[in-house]
Amino acid sequence: MSQSALKDLKALANAKKAAFFPKFFKAGKGEYAEGDVFLGISVPDVRSIAKKYSDLSLSEIKKLLADKYHEARLLALIILTTQYAKGHEAQKKKIVDFYLTQFSRVNNWDLVDTSASQILGSHLLTRPRTVLRTFARSKHLWTQRIAIVSTFAFIRAHQFDDTLKISEMFLTHKHDLIHKASGWMLREVGKRDIGVLRIFLDRYAAVMPRTMLRYAIEKMTPAERQKYMQARTAS
Repeated sequence: MSQSALKDLKALANAKKAAFFPKFFKAGKGEYAEGDVFLGISVPDVRSIAKKYSDLSLSEIKKLLADKYHEARLLALIILTTQYAKGHEAQKKKIVDFYLTQFSRVNNWDLVDTSASQILGSHLLTRPRTVLRTFARSKHLWTQRIAIVSTFAFIRAHQFDDTLKISEMFLTHKHDLIHKASGWMLREVGKRDIGVLRIFLDRYAAVMPRTMLRYAIEKMTPAERQKYMQARTAS
């Protein structure tokens, strides 16, 4: 079945996009996704194929995750998130356990963002979350991004503590991808409770990475954006 899914993917390959995607996803030499290979397929088209193969077994999904093509891994993760959403409790646990063995294949920001909150975050809504602190303290970029993006599931449930604590852990992180993800999650907190975001920014705006701060304040008023950017500049 995974071979049929790959065949369907390759039928939609777009050479022009395949040449552009490595630049967009930073797959060049020395970049964070060095060596990633693309077919040049849009996300809506990948999702369309995912619907056709929504019942793929975990063993077949694993084969897609092991494939060299980025879109094959994206397809696998979209199928996995759909199965998690529809699964009963035992199936959900099996999918989460499987996901936790496949971190090395969830190896670009879009792959993390497609799956982390939908699978791991959703699973941890009613469970202990110490694993996310462990991920955040790891030295692996994608595992760290999984840690912060997984908290989106909690944010949707108006539970903000984990997002705030992990964002605090990342205040001294060196990578822009973590700054963007943390700022994005903080912005989502602010969309639900601006007071919580203001308290965090009042404490940390002066020392936050500039990109993290810009993402976090994006939906605030011009006056507040200026206030927090000035605090950052003055530090």
